[in-house]
Amino acid sequence: MNIILLGPPGAGKGTLSSKIIDRLNAVQIATGDIFRYNISNKTELGMKAKSYMDRGDLVPDELTIDLVWDAFDKVEDRDQRIVLFDGFPRNLDQAKALDMGMAERNTEISQVVYFDVDDEILIERITGRRVCEDCGSTFHIMNNKPQKEGICDKCGGKLIQRNDDNEQTVKNRIAVYNDFTSPLVEYYEKAGKLIKIDGAKTPEEVFNEFNDKLGK
Repeated sequence: MNIILLGPPGAGKGTLSSKIIDRLNAVQIATGDIFRYNISNKTELGMKAKSYMDRGDLVPDELTIDLVWDAFDKVEDRDQRIVLFDGFPRNLDQAKALDMGMAERNTEISQVVYFDVDDEILIERITGRRVCEDCGSTFHIMNNKPQKEGICDKCGGKLIQRNDDNEQTVKNRIAVYNDFTSPLVEYYEKAGKLIKIDGAKTPEEVFNEFNDKLGK
Protein backbone atom coordinates (compact mmCIF):
# COMPACT_ATOMS: atom_id res chain seq x y z
CA MET A 1 0.00 0.00 0.00
CA ASN A 2 1.10 3.55 -0.78
CA ILE A 3 -0.30 5.96 1.80
CA ILE A 4 -0.06 9.75 1.95
CA LEU A 5 -0.07 11.45 5.36
CA LEU A 6 -1.63 14.85 4.73
CA GLY A 7 -1.85 17.69 7.22
CA PRO A 8 -0.31 20.99 8.37
CA PRO A 9 3.03 21.29 10.18
CA GLY A 10 2.78 19.88 13.70
CA ALA A 11 -0.32 17.78 12.97
CA GLY A 12 1.37 14.55 14.10
CA LYS A 13 2.29 12.97 10.78
CA GLY A 14 5.81 12.09 11.90
CA THR A 15 4.61 10.57 15.17
CA LEU A 16 2.07 8.38 13.40
CA SER A 17 4.72 7.37 10.85
CA SER A 18 7.00 6.18 13.64
CA LYS A 19 4.26 4.00 15.12
CA ILE A 20 3.33 2.53 11.74
CA ILE A 21 6.98 1.76 10.98
CA ASP A 22 7.49 0.17 14.42
CA ARG A 23 4.34 -1.97 14.36
CA LEU A 24 3.63 -2.62 10.68
CA ASN A 25 5.72 -3.52 7.65
CA ALA A 26 6.23 0.08 6.57
CA VAL A 27 8.87 2.45 5.22
CA GLN A 28 8.71 6.24 5.24
CA ILE A 29 9.53 8.72 2.51
CA ALA A 30 9.63 12.10 4.28
CA THR A 31 10.73 15.13 2.32
CA GLY A 32 11.58 16.90 5.57
CA ASP A 33 14.13 14.20 6.43
CA ILE A 34 15.54 14.29 2.90
CA PHE A 35 16.06 18.04 3.04
CA ARG A 36 17.45 18.01 6.58
CA TYR A 37 20.00 15.37 5.56
CA ASN A 38 21.14 17.52 2.66
CA ILE A 39 21.21 20.64 4.82
CA SER A 40 23.29 18.97 7.53
CA ASN A 41 25.71 17.76 4.87
CA LYS A 42 25.73 21.21 3.22
CA THR A 43 25.00 19.88 -0.25
CA GLU A 44 24.04 22.29 -3.00
CA LEU A 45 20.44 21.05 -2.83
CA GLY A 46 20.46 21.37 0.94
CA MET A 47 21.59 24.99 0.87
CA LYS A 48 18.91 25.87 -1.67
CA ALA A 49 16.26 24.11 0.40
CA LYS A 50 17.47 25.83 3.59
CA SER A 51 16.94 29.29 2.14
CA TYR A 52 13.25 28.48 1.63
CA MET A 53 12.70 26.54 4.87
CA ASP A 54 14.23 29.28 7.03
CA ARG A 55 11.61 31.68 5.68
CA GLY A 56 8.84 29.15 6.24
CA ASP A 57 8.25 28.80 2.49
CA LEU A 58 7.75 25.57 0.58
CA VAL A 59 10.70 24.10 -1.29
CA PRO A 60 10.02 24.42 -5.06
CA ASP A 61 8.69 21.37 -6.86
CA GLU A 62 11.76 20.93 -9.05
CA LEU A 63 13.91 20.41 -5.93
CA THR A 64 11.52 17.84 -4.52
CA ILE A 65 10.01 15.48 -7.10
CA ASP A 66 13.20 13.79 -8.34
CA LEU A 67 14.34 13.11 -4.76
CA VAL A 68 10.99 11.54 -3.92
CA TRP A 69 11.12 9.14 -6.86
CA ASP A 70 14.73 8.29 -6.16
CA ALA A 71 13.77 7.28 -2.60
CA PHE A 72 10.65 5.40 -3.72
CA ASP A 73 12.48 3.39 -6.37
CA LYS A 74 15.03 2.25 -3.79
CA VAL A 75 12.44 0.71 -1.45
CA GLU A 76 13.01 -3.05 -1.28
CA ASP A 77 10.02 -5.41 -1.60
CA ARG A 78 7.85 -2.40 -2.29
CA ASP A 79 4.81 -4.46 -3.32
CA GLN A 80 4.75 -6.22 0.06
CA ARG A 81 5.16 -3.13 2.24
CA ILE A 82 3.38 0.03 3.32
CA VAL A 83 5.09 3.08 1.84
CA LEU A 84 4.28 6.30 3.71
CA PHE A 85 4.60 9.67 2.00
CA ASP A 86 5.09 12.35 4.67
CA GLY A 87 5.35 15.94 3.44
CA PHE A 88 4.63 15.10 -0.19
CA PRO A 89 2.66 16.06 -2.19
CA ARG A 90 2.19 19.63 -0.99
CA ASN A 91 0.22 21.08 -3.91
CA LEU A 92 -1.93 19.95 -6.81
CA ASP A 93 0.95 19.93 -9.32
CA GLN A 94 2.92 17.58 -7.07
CA ALA A 95 -0.17 15.40 -6.56
CA LYS A 96 -0.69 15.08 -10.30
CA ALA A 97 3.00 14.33 -10.82
CA LEU A 98 2.75 11.66 -8.12
CA ASP A 99 -0.27 10.07 -9.82
CA MET A 100 1.56 10.02 -13.16
CA GLY A 101 4.70 8.52 -11.64
CA MET A 102 2.68 5.87 -9.84
CA ALA A 103 0.91 4.92 -13.08
CA GLU A 104 4.28 4.58 -14.81
CA ARG A 105 5.29 2.14 -12.07
CA ASN A 106 2.02 0.18 -12.36
CA THR A 107 0.87 1.15 -8.88
CA GLU A 108 -1.22 3.88 -7.21
CA ILE A 109 -1.89 5.80 -4.02
CA SER A 110 -4.07 3.55 -1.86
CA GLN A 111 -5.26 5.96 0.85
CA VAL A 112 -4.71 9.55 1.99
CA VAL A 113 -4.84 10.13 5.76
CA TYR A 114 -5.78 13.72 6.57
CA PHE A 115 -5.00 15.17 10.03
CA ASP A 116 -7.56 17.75 11.16
CA VAL A 117 -6.05 20.05 13.85
CA ASP A 118 -6.75 23.67 14.98
CA ASP A 119 -4.03 26.25 14.28
CA GLU A 120 -3.60 27.11 17.98
CA ILE A 121 -2.69 23.52 18.80
CA LEU A 122 -0.23 23.40 15.89
CA ILE A 123 1.58 26.55 17.04
CA GLU A 124 1.86 25.26 20.61
CA ARG A 125 3.19 21.92 19.45
CA ILE A 126 5.83 23.28 17.08
CA THR A 127 7.17 26.20 19.11
CA GLY A 128 7.57 23.90 22.12
CA ARG A 129 9.46 21.26 20.17
CA ARG A 130 13.11 20.63 20.98
CA VAL A 131 15.44 18.42 18.95
CA CYS A 132 18.74 16.76 19.86
CA GLU A 133 21.46 18.21 17.67
CA ASP A 134 23.38 14.91 17.88
CA CYS A 135 20.86 12.06 17.39
CA GLY A 136 17.76 13.94 16.21
CA SER A 137 15.46 12.72 19.00
CA THR A 138 12.47 14.99 19.58
CA PHE A 139 11.09 16.33 22.87
CA HIS A 140 8.55 18.97 23.91
CA ILE A 141 8.76 21.52 26.70
CA MET A 142 5.23 20.65 27.84
CA ASN A 143 4.11 17.29 26.44
CA ASN A 144 7.34 15.28 26.33
CA LYS A 145 9.88 16.82 28.67
CA PRO A 146 13.40 15.37 28.88
CA GLN A 147 14.54 14.11 32.28
CA LYS A 148 17.09 16.92 32.42
CA GLU A 149 16.19 20.27 30.88
CA GLY A 150 18.05 20.90 27.63
CA ILE A 151 19.65 17.44 27.55
CA CYS A 152 18.65 14.49 25.36
CA ASP A 153 17.54 11.41 27.32
CA LYS A 154 18.90 9.06 24.66
CA CYS A 155 22.42 10.30 23.97
CA GLY A 156 23.07 13.24 26.30
CA GLY A 157 23.26 15.69 23.40
CA LYS A 158 22.12 19.31 23.54
CA LEU A 159 18.45 20.00 22.79
CA ILE A 160 17.82 22.94 20.47
CA GLN A 161 14.91 24.71 18.85
CA ARG A 162 15.10 24.54 15.06
CA ASN A 163 15.34 27.86 13.25
CA ASP A 164 12.01 27.23 11.53
CA ASP A 165 10.20 26.38 14.80
CA ASN A 166 9.84 29.95 16.07
CA GLU A 167 6.30 31.37 16.31
CA GLN A 168 6.42 33.80 13.38
CA THR A 169 7.86 31.21 11.00
CA VAL A 170 5.36 28.61 12.22
CA LYS A 171 2.44 30.97 11.50
CA ASN A 172 3.86 31.57 8.03
CA ARG A 173 4.24 27.85 7.42
CA ILE A 174 0.61 27.25 8.40
CA ALA A 175 -0.54 30.09 6.13
CA VAL A 176 1.47 28.66 3.24
CA TYR A 177 -0.02 25.24 3.93
CA ASN A 178 -3.55 26.63 3.89
CA ASP A 179 -2.91 28.40 0.58
CA PHE A 180 -1.20 25.58 -1.31
CA THR A 181 -1.78 22.24 0.41
CA SER A 182 -5.32 22.32 1.75
CA PRO A 183 -6.82 22.01 -1.79
CA LEU A 184 -5.40 18.47 -1.78
CA VAL A 185 -8.12 17.54 0.71
CA GLU A 186 -10.75 18.19 -1.95
CA TYR A 187 -8.61 16.55 -4.65
CA TYR A 188 -8.28 13.25 -2.80
CA GLU A 189 -11.79 13.40 -1.39
CA LYS A 190 -13.13 13.49 -4.95
CA ALA A 191 -10.89 10.53 -5.76
CA GLY A 192 -12.50 8.59 -2.91
CA LYS A 193 -9.19 8.07 -1.12
CA LEU A 194 -9.40 10.49 1.82
CA ILE A 195 -9.57 9.32 5.45
CA LYS A 196 -9.95 12.03 8.13
CA ILE A 197 -8.32 11.66 11.55
CA ASP A 198 -8.60 13.92 14.59
CA GLY A 199 -4.99 15.06 14.98
CA ALA A 200 -5.70 16.66 18.36
CA LYS A 201 -5.92 13.22 19.98
CA THR A 202 -3.02 11.48 21.72
CA PRO A 203 -0.53 9.62 19.49
CA GLU A 204 -1.89 6.24 20.60
CA GLU A 205 -5.47 7.31 19.90
CA VAL A 206 -4.44 8.57 16.47
CA PHE A 207 -2.74 5.26 15.68
CA ASN A 208 -5.82 3.31 16.77
CA GLU A 209 -8.08 5.49 14.65
CA PHE A 210 -5.72 5.01 11.69
CA ASN A 211 -5.85 1.24 12.14
CA ASP A 212 -9.64 1.20 12.45
CA LYS A 213 -10.29 3.40 9.43
CA LEU A 214 -7.65 1.76 7.25
CA GLY A 215 -9.23 -1.60 8.02
CA LYS A 216 -12.57 -0.29 6.85
